[in-house]
Amino acid sequence: MATDYDAPRVTESDESTDTSLEQLTASRNDTQSPVVDVEDTDSAESFELPGADLSGEELTVRVLPKQADEFTCTSCFLVHHRSRLADPAQLICRDCA
Repeated sequence: MATDYDAPRVTESDESTDTSLEQLTASRNDTQSPVVDVEDTDSAESFELPGADLSGEELTVRVLPKQADEFTCTSCFLVHHRSRLADPAQLICRDCA
């Protein structure tokens, strides 16, 4: 049997268009639940908020000064190796160029 794909589709909701406004609002209120699902465990307790007291922490990262074969990009202000230099006149890295 051939199917006409250009013909409009008819569904059950299209056939029952004679429902009143009162019936629609009643069915909408029946489907909505006033109860909110709340988890028993509060996951927010495991996160640290900004401004937490970190006075007891120490930095363990060793910071090196800029080396002779490095440059600071004038666009992103990151320190790159000279091999990443895209424009020597403006000191711009390849990522920013």
